[in-house]
Amino acid sequence: MKVLVACEFSGIVRDAFRERGHNAISCDLRGTERVGPHITGDVIPLLQQHWDLVIAHPPCDYLANCGVRWRVERNEFAQMREGAEFFMKFWGCAKYWAIENPVMARKYVDIPPATFSCQPWQFGDNEKKRVCWWTNLPPLKPTSDLDGSTAVARVHLEAPGPERKKNRARFFHGMAAAMADQWGSL
Repeated sequence: MKVLVACEFSGIVRDAFRERGHNAISCDLRGTERVGPHITGDVIPLLQQHWDLVIAHPPCDYLANCGVRWRVERNEFAQMREGAEFFMKFWGCAKYWAIENPVMARKYVDIPPATFSCQPWQFGDNEKKRVCWWTNLPPLKPTSDLDGSTAVARVHLEAPGPERKKNRARFFHGMAAAMADQWGSL
């Protein structure tokens, strides 16, 4: 399967698919943290190519519910609209597609409700962070016996600093493996 992982600098999702024999490549404005096929630059032109599966992790800066208070207070409605327009570029962009983001401030952005949501601990990463998916693929089935009672909200506790955004954006290994196993077998 030819897979594009959009807006991914970590290489975690890309590598999960490659480990299962897929032709996967990542693209982000930043370089990749892991050696592997990666394009540093704008992902939009790549959407014109044929992909069997596109998994997108668009920036949530102006979309996430957690920051909406500040966006409204700062009158950042134009940036919120731009973020939503970028998000929607991935909608239906390939035969199979999935867009990941946190809980959205849907009152302010024109994006449909998420198809499903899940938690990293359901896939063996003992962390709390509700991950929402907009997709034409089946919901991911949990692969772990963890019940969330010991999960840590690491991304919410990330200290302010120059690496905070990057650290909060890094994806989860267990969920990436589940995506590659479950969606890569379609």
